[in-house]
Formats: sequence, structure tokens, C-alpha cells
Amino acid sequence: MAGKIIDGKFIAKKIREELASGVSSFKEKTGRAPRIDVILVGDNPASHVYVGMKEKAAAEIGIKSVKHEFPSITEKDLIELVKKLKNDREVNGILVQLPLPKDINEENVLSAITAEKDVDGFLAENLGWLCRGKERLQSCTPLGVMKMLEHESVEIEGKHAVVIGRSNIVGKPMMLMLLNKNATVTVCHSRTKDLASHTKTADILVAAAGVPEMVKANMVKDGAVVIDVGTTKVDGKLKGDVDFEGVKERTSLITPVPGGVGPMTIAMLMYNTLQAAKKQEGI
Repeated sequence: MAGKIIDGKFIAKKIREELASGVSSFKEKTGRAPRIDVILVGDNPASHVYVGMKEKAAAEIGIKSVKHEFPSITEKDLIELVKKLKNDREVNGILVQLPLPKDINEENVLSAITAEKDVDGFLAENLGWLCRGKERLQSCTPLGVMKMLEHESVEIEGKHAVVIGRSNIVGKPMMLMLLNKNATVTVCHSRTKDLASHTKTADILVAAAGVPEMVKANMVKDGAVVIDVGTTKVDGKLKGDVDFEGVKERTSLITPVPGGVGPMTIAMLMYNTLQAAKKQEGI
């Protein structure tokens, strides 16, 4: 029997409805909307699509979104802009859309953002707080995964969770979030030997390696919860890291691609923006 499909679109919609109520309350208390400033550099088509989706989500729940778009810009000028926004009290969140052009050092630019406005949750300071078990602004994609597990009443404490991928954006914060919920966590990556020997023991499997359909049915434990974070274009179609059709027969819960984790990432960006705004206003 195939596992239940976790509907990320539905869960994200419910969260946005809750956020809209929170934004309305914020406006009543402060006389203004929370504000997120998005910086977009270059002509990457995917980046333009993502920024458009973020702008739409912000408008839907009442968050003010301001876009700073540049066909090209020097690293120095970009850092100056980030510093200006950091010091602007009207700006609650700063998002630098990645990837940046190759002549700009992403780390230098991101480091110019203050942790209180790091709504992507990428900064070392916020990752450090997460490492210490403190919830500040957390990386949006793994936070979205945790909200999905919570929505589906998945028991995490005492379970064995396996995360495939060790990126600073998904894999490492995902590990910490699961660990903070008392899971026993194994992190696998490109140098892991005999990957299947680890994945087959997972009660919760999070695939975030960026390798299309790498997780096959024989790599998954019967009844496992499988979360597919991967998104790779193959012949014009979006593919996840999990062989969905094969794996779903062995799972209790599974996310599709698209329609799974993706909508949750944007919802969590809006969630972080509201949280940042409330903290900055002492609410």
C-alpha cells in the first residue's frame, strides 16, 4: 500500500492564512506592515521566478516587499546597499537572492546582513544559535520540513533520522533541527560509503543531495517517512532526489516534487519575516 502523500501546497496555504492574521495584528500595533527587501542581481531565469513567487506570497499575506534589481553591480556597491538596508529601521528582513554573479563573493555580501534581519536563516550566527538549541531565524527549507512533520503528527523523538546532504542551507540545519527534537541523526553525503546501509535504517529520511532519483525503493525502510528536498530539471521536468513512483509503495508518508517542500520554503520565508519584525518591535 502506497504511503500518504504530504501536500505541501495545502500546508503552506494554511500557514499563510495564519500569517495573514499575524500580519494584521502587527499592523494594528505598529501602524505599518512588516517589510522584506529582496536584492536580485543578474539575469538568472530561475532567480527571477523565485523572487516573483516570494513577492506574490508577501502580497497575499500583507507583507510589504521591496525589490532592488540590478543587471550588474560591483561587490562593493552591493555590500553598501546591504549595510544601508541593515540600518534602516523600516526594513525587517533582507534577502539576497542566490546565486550571485561569479565576480561577487557571496559570503562577503551575506556577512553584511545583521542576524536580526537574516530572514533566509543563512548567517553563521543564526546557525550557531540553532547549534545551541535556540530558535532564532532558521533556514527556511529545513524549517519547512519540520513544519510538515509537525502537521502530519510525525513522532520525531527517539526515531532514527537520516539526512542525505550536508549543505549549510539544508543538510546541516536539518540535522540540527531533528537533533533538537531528540531524533538520532545520521548525515550522509557524497563521500558516504554504502549509502543504502544507512538509509534502510531510517524512520525519517530527508533527501537533499540534488541528485535526481538517487533514492530507490530498495534503499528505504518499510513504513518510513520520506521527505524529498531535491529539485533538478531533467528534460524540462522537475525531479526530486527520490524515485517517487517506486519509493512511495514502501512509505507511510512521502512528499512529491513539485508540490512538497517547495511551497513550504516560501511560507517559512514569510514566517521568518513576521518573526523578525515582531522581535525588532518588541512584540
